[in-house]
Amino acid sequence: MRIPLSWLREYAQVPADATAEDVMADLVKVGLEEEDVHRPSDELTGPIVVGQVLSLEKEPQKNGKTINWCQVRVVPEGQPQTLTGDGIDPSGVQGIVCGAHNFEVGDKVVVTLPGAVLPGDFRISPRKTYGHVSAGMIASVRELGLGEDHEGIMVLSDFGLDAELGADVFELFGLSDEAAEINVTPDRGYCFSIRGVAREYALSTGTEFVDPVSRITVADPAGQDYPVRLQDQAPIDGVPGCDRFVARTVRGVDATRPTPQWMASRLRLAGMRSISLVVDISNYVMLELGQPLHFYDAAKLRGPIVVRRADPGEKLTTLDEKVRELSTEDLLITDDRGPIGLAGVMGGAETEVGSDTSDVVIESAHFDAVSMGRTRRRHRLPSEASKRNERGVDFALADVAAQRAVDLLVELAGGTAEPTATDVREDPAAVVIDLPEGFASQLIGVDYTREQELAALAGVGADVEEYDGGLRVTAPTWRPDLAIKEDLVEEIARLVGYDQIPATLPVAPPGRGLTRAQQLRRRVLQGLADAGLTEVFCYPFVSTAQNNRFGTPAEGEEVAAVKLANPISSEFGYLRRSLLPGLLDAARRNHGRGFRDLALYEAGLVFEPGEQVGSAVLPPLGAKPADEVLEELYAGIPGQPWHVGGVLLGHEAPAAAGYAPRAWEWSDALDVARSVGDLLGVDLEVAQGAHQAFHPGRTAVLSLRSGEVVGYAGELHPKLLAEQDLPERAAAFELNLEEIMAAAADVVVSKPISTFPVSTQDVALVVDGGTVASDVLETLREGAGELLEEVALFDVYSGAGIEDGKKSLAFGLRFRAADRTLTADEASESRAAAVALAAERHGAVQR
Repeated sequence: MRIPLSWLREYAQVPADATAEDVMADLVKVGLEEEDVHRPSDELTGPIVVGQVLSLEKEPQKNGKTINWCQVRVVPEGQPQTLTGDGIDPSGVQGIVCGAHNFEVGDKVVVTLPGAVLPGDFRISPRKTYGHVSAGMIASVRELGLGEDHEGIMVLSDFGLDAELGADVFELFGLSDEAAEINVTPDRGYCFSIRGVAREYALSTGTEFVDPVSRITVADPAGQDYPVRLQDQAPIDGVPGCDRFVARTVRGVDATRPTPQWMASRLRLAGMRSISLVVDISNYVMLELGQPLHFYDAAKLRGPIVVRRADPGEKLTTLDEKVRELSTEDLLITDDRGPIGLAGVMGGAETEVGSDTSDVVIESAHFDAVSMGRTRRRHRLPSEASKRNERGVDFALADVAAQRAVDLLVELAGGTAEPTATDVREDPAAVVIDLPEGFASQLIGVDYTREQELAALAGVGADVEEYDGGLRVTAPTWRPDLAIKEDLVEEIARLVGYDQIPATLPVAPPGRGLTRAQQLRRRVLQGLADAGLTEVFCYPFVSTAQNNRFGTPAEGEEVAAVKLANPISSEFGYLRRSLLPGLLDAARRNHGRGFRDLALYEAGLVFEPGEQVGSAVLPPLGAKPADEVLEELYAGIPGQPWHVGGVLLGHEAPAAAGYAPRAWEWSDALDVARSVGDLLGVDLEVAQGAHQAFHPGRTAVLSLRSGEVVGYAGELHPKLLAEQDLPERAAAFELNLEEIMAAAADVVVSKPISTFPVSTQDVALVVDGGTVASDVLETLREGAGELLEEVALFDVYSGAGIEDGKKSLAFGLRFRAADRTLTADEASESRAAAVALAAERHGAVQR
């Protein structure tokens, strides 16, 4: 919001010598953020004066152009020229070459004399051109930085001006004024007006505030003006889209009259373009009071105005000439023909005020902020009106703003106000808040006195009553953000001074820190990084095909997934059931950019919808939902377990002189997956398995000791890799980290390291070809007893010397006792017991 200082001074006691920087410094004290300073004189310096064309000689040129050789008087006749400088004629008459043709002899124009500097560092000096010495320039609107019009030079009569010759153009067009630009936060919508900022400035400086509303006398209506009906058939969260609509009519308006310069200059400095007198009045009142208005050409209206929600399939052509498809949530202004405006956002083209308009109907309404915000975002249609309406406008201001617009149309456009007024309203209940005694001091940490609290709350416009337990505060109508006692405390702290609040560091309560789940996740993430893998973060959005392929091990099954209502891409319209689609996308992008050796991992949430997805009813804002409503909401939230997954591509190390790196294979993915269990103290059982995304013969299924499957590891399916434009072989794993963490012990106890020597023995067992090696390994572990420290499979053989349909499994067994050195016989006995149990369970025969 840009605040012209001359405008602000009408309602606040701003010192005459105060700059925009001074004003912003005072506004910062009450919580408004400074943005920028706008000062036309920074890019424009004089002498720039009013001149009158005495003579005009048209001179055709060889290049086809015709120039005007003009004599222009820049001081009143009979008076001396007081300005001096190179090129300034003491006679007060300047010879100037001009290429524009929209003026005549006798016209008063704007003359930039030698020594002036125009925007863009364009310096005016005497120069010889077209056979003459041109000592100055007759300026256009754009050359002065007053607008974009460059069709011709500025003729003052077009602006309704008849200034004295030699008058300073800076004063005439308000170019000596300056504006302070502030950033208005969403909860301070009342500061989108000179009225609101003037109030804040007065509070900051302790000076008097003159409310512009006090200068406006709202006429007592003699009857009903234009007929209006409020007919919201589908209020959002039970709140009607419009609860007050004021309509006033002004007849006999001359819409062709020029906008007065005092108004045009203020609008320009406030960042708005001067369009026409009627439109400028609407914008001026909005900037001054904060109430958006809309003007209708009364001759173009058809029947009564009805405020309602859009019907399915309705369309509206807005003032920007765009045809908009309307939603049934959009609040509309309509007449008998249908929609004529998006309420509170932008009017329609059919009832637009034009140069031929003579009768104007004024709309000054109060709209629901939530409805306005949704419409603005839905149609991507930011406007000055929507900016204010979606932050909350003063309910009590509608008739005052309408009266201000009526007064200006009568005064400046020559209109005649109808004595009637329409005011359809449903007054909201006053917001009354109890502020307990001492609550503000306790919350902020400053001992506020009762007098300070009363002064601060009265300063923002609240009605305050004292009672035994504290203060009873009625919030002002222009502060919809004041709803609870904490809001009042914020106002007290703001107005007494943020600098009064001591800087005290909070003391962390004992016993707090990372939760158990957070600690375990961090342990896993750090362990994988320490193992040489690189962590990545992938989008959780996937396609149906990706969920069906990676979300279930069985091919052809349809996987339930959470569908996005507003996806970034229609192709990826679902939340992921697996981490592998994102990891493969990351691998493909990096591989395509020359990174051939990759070991990537990610830990993140996957989304598993239950029987209920979402909730049919959303609770209203501003109140805690009932327990049953919360249960309904929680029931609709999909399960979101943590998974951890990884992809290994290329080689485990870069090539070097004398070293040929080893390619990643299925066993590496399995080792990484098992290391996750090791980091959490959980033994993961490994068995040969199957998964549609993995190689049919190189897939391991990982389970807890309880038998619950928690993940897969192995080599990815060649067909999948070909579809992804990846190398022929790549390994991957994915684990349900949530389930593994749940199985982890609270405390992992490590066994002491024995100082006694180890005894190792190997055994080779011939079993049926379909026997799972891990089953045999577990049998050996069980049969060997407590002396067995470790058993590992180191060879699988089938071929010469082995019967068809059989295979040889070679295991290394390591024995150790905690209290003595084992003898060879003790180790051999344990080994024999293990072999005997394997023979009993699996028919194993020792080679």
